[in-house]
Amino acid sequence: VEGSGPPLVFLHGYGAHGGHWRPWLPHLTADYTCVCIDLPGFGSAPAPRDGDYSPGGLAAAVVESILHLDLHAVTLVGHSLGGGVAIVAALDLLDQARRGEAPRLARLVSVAGAAYPQREPPFVHLARLGWMADLGFTLLPKRWLIRTAMSAIVVQKDAVTEERVAAYAQPMGDRHRRRAILACARTIVPDDLDRLVARIPEIDVPALCLWGRQDPVIPLSVGHRLARELPQGRLAVLESCGHQVV
Repeated sequence: VEGSGPPLVFLHGYGAHGGHWRPWLPHLTADYTCVCIDLPGFGSAPAPRDGDYSPGGLAAAVVESILHLDLHAVTLVGHSLGGGVAIVAALDLLDQARRGEAPRLARLVSVAGAAYPQREPPFVHLARLGWMADLGFTLLPKRWLIRTAMSAIVVQKDAVTEERVAAYAQPMGDRHRRRAILACARTIVPDDLDRLVARIPEIDVPALCLWGRQDPVIPLSVGHRLARELPQGRLAVLESCGHQVV
């Protein structure tokens, strides 16, 4: 938690952690309280064997954190998987407000966020290969895995720094976190995805969809659709930018 002012709650993508947002913070902390969350099983967050690493389970942990910190007028900012988690968390917060609890949600920002049925990204598909994925995650060099995955989703290759690669790779050395990462991949598409998609127009708060034009993971067409279906949605497209919008 850094800065002061209205809270921005940042949710990282698959395989990442709260440190993903580090380059954003110097531009924001003078005006906002920036809360960077490690989703369950990622970064330094606990990775219990029986944890719920589905988008719904991750969203429940986010909402619990917002309530624990007693945050109000929250802007949820989610990247990739975190964008999908932000949608589910936004719906949960709106449901609470409809039940008479204190309103918490003020805005939503989806940064190349998951939202609709689509082809699985290759690294998620590979992570779902059962014992083969577990063996590969155990034996293959972690920094090589991360560097290869990151290089495939950025346009500007100098964004793949050794510091960033090391930060992503470090948690993968722990078998509990590897198990959580694989469990998340296997449940990354919610069983009730159609229901959640149908509820997106209920998120009637100012919403920004921020997308790289060359995103190979969650294509720009998703951003166009999401901006149309969110009642107060608008789309901003970043040129010469892929999936890693940092």
